[in-house]
Amino acid sequence: MTLSMRKLFLVAFASLSLVFSAQEQDPKAKTILDELSKITKSYKTISADYGFTILNKDKKQIEKQTGKVQIKGQKFKLEIPGNTIVCDGKTLWNYNKDAKEVTIKNFDAENEDQNPSKIFTLYETGYKYKFDKEEKAGAVTYNVIDLFPAIKPEKKKFHTIKLYVNKTKKQVGQLKMMMKDGGTQVYEIKTMKPNVEMADALFVFDMKGLKADQINDERD
Repeated sequence: MTLSMRKLFLVAFASLSLVFSAQEQDPKAKTILDELSKITKSYKTISADYGFTILNKDKKQIEKQTGKVQIKGQKFKLEIPGNTIVCDGKTLWNYNKDAKEVTIKNFDAENEDQNPSKIFTLYETGYKYKFDKEEKAGAVTYNVIDLFPAIKPEKKKFHTIKLYVNKTKKQVGQLKMMMKDGGTQVYEIKTMKPNVEMADALFVFDMKGLKADQINDERD
């Protein structure tokens, strides 16, 4: 995995275990997030193109990349610069395009480094949240929710995540991670298409053409 992908999975795709009660949360934010969760979980599949940008404390861009993710339950295919990651719900293949090598692992849905579907529901566990504001970008109005890590926040590299929820479509539009060093990491969902037909074969990596020394099988 690339360094940027690890950063993406580490936080945006996090799966934590502690759920806070409604009494400890902002009621307006909770209503918005409950609607978002209900709609997101109703989708049979999700196809999304996203952008990832890192800004330093002076707001200067130091890294930018794009990617695409296709999700069907616990199955997914993730395209990022230099890598294709494919999972059929049991096995995970990570293909390095430059090295022309594939690493195979057992898939663990709760592993924060493995499950990209968490980006759409990360707010459900392990965070306190508060409604910030409505913000308009072009023709789209977003409800902006501030998320604060509630489990060992002192060990996080960020202090706040700003979650942008499309007010009309009830979909995640953007995540802004406010880093403790003053920088910002931005994850923008450029396009999101729910309920697209996806054959199961899409989530099985084609090993055809690879030689034995190009395959690193780390399964138990």
